[in-house]
Amino acid sequence: MTVTDLVELDKKRCKVYLDGEFAFVLYKGELRDHGIKQNAEVDDESYRAITEELLPKRATKRAMNLLQKKDYTEKKLRDKLAEGMYSDECIDAAIEYVKSYRYLDDERFARDYIVYHMEMRSKNRIVHDLMDKGISKELTERLMLEIYEDEADVDVEQEQIKKLLVKKHYDKDMEFKDKQKIIAFLLRRGYSMDSVRRALDE
Repeated sequence: MTVTDLVELDKKRCKVYLDGEFAFVLYKGELRDHGIKQNAEVDDESYRAITEELLPKRATKRAMNLLQKKDYTEKKLRDKLAEGMYSDECIDAAIEYVKSYRYLDDERFARDYIVYHMEMRSKNRIVHDLMDKGISKELTERLMLEIYEDEADVDVEQEQIKKLLVKKHYDKDMEFKDKQKIIAFLLRRGYSMDSVRRALDE
């Protein structure tokens, strides 16, 4: 393989192209260590050392650093690592490592998210939010059945809607167009028309 191009990514890193195709990103010190320079040949041993040792370790370290700062779903962590231009193989290795120590756990993430937001957001909004983060609808709905069952004595969504109606100064005698604005606001929040009507009737 021949180094056909080196493109500076920033002051510390370069994109390396081998045989005309993007291969990986290396720090400038690593370029020197592995003899990567314009038009130079890269032997199999150096290529394996970079792609099977150096970069997977770096991707794993990056994943660990990200998870120390906040929780991620697997999808969002994969997206974040992909931004660093790691190969799919490096990303898979990093994900496998952090999952093996349960630093990454989609079920735990979803459970915590539901518990934290259930008093403020509609069920539909929570399902939509978690799907955007890469959590399956099936897992979300299973966890919601379990978590909301613990709150069976209280209709969480009805309580939320009533609080929002107070906040919006809802009055049964207000003009029709003002009522419609409030209803539209609640529907945008993810509440069903049936839930909104029930709250309005009460």
